[in-house]
Amino acid sequence: MAEEGSIRFAFRLYAAALLCLSIVPAPCKAQATPADAPIVQPGAPGHSNKTLTAATAAGPHREPSEADVKFMQDMIMHHGQAVEMTELLKTRSHNTEVQAIGDRINVSQTDELRYMKQWLQDRGKPLASEHDSMAGMDMSGMDMADMAMMPGMLTPRQMDTLRKSTGSTFDHLFLTGMIQHHTGAVNMVKQLFNTQGAGQDPQLFDFANDVDNTQLAEIDFMQHMLKKEHQ
Repeated sequence: MAEEGSIRFAFRLYAAALLCLSIVPAPCKAQATPADAPIVQPGAPGHSNKTLTAATAAGPHREPSEADVKFMQDMIMHHGQAVEMTELLKTRSHNTEVQAIGDRINVSQTDELRYMKQWLQDRGKPLASEHDSMAGMDMSGMDMADMAMMPGMLTPRQMDTLRKSTGSTFDHLFLTGMIQHHTGAVNMVKQLFNTQGAGQDPQLFDFANDVDNTQLAEIDFMQHMLKKEHQ
């Protein structure tokens, strides 16, 4: 659990760094936190924050819901494709800005992959979802080229096009594809919090909010980079 806490803290620092770097012109100032400061639980998208006692913040031990487990299992596959996309940058792009945002995404999503696997293992849950099990099914009669496995994931045809491109064409496809990918992840978070009984696990709640905040900041950053293509 100590590792989970350190990773969550790293996620927050990463999101804050992105906001400072790309969007917010004013400097971010570190503020001292009093020992008796109230514990504020960030609200889910569209919901207000809550002030919690220490006992409430610790939360009771409870089994994760089926939706919680599926969210983590699906997000492992989702993050896996994002990491694969960032690996392509090493040989197909010469744009230092695109490489920089790709490196950040690679580091953060690799850390999140470890976190999600540990979260599932700690609760005795399998790492693979039903989407993974479909890999062993006979789909030879189906055209899967334009079918995405999950919201926002690039289709096999899109991934093939990305692998075959280089230079500025690759950079554009990478940015538009990663915006599509991140938008899908944000929608998966919304779906989780809209599911009755889901998202009550404190660690999952923090993680899902970190994914939402970080990827929304990265979407804004990449949209800004795309606008610069036309300047």
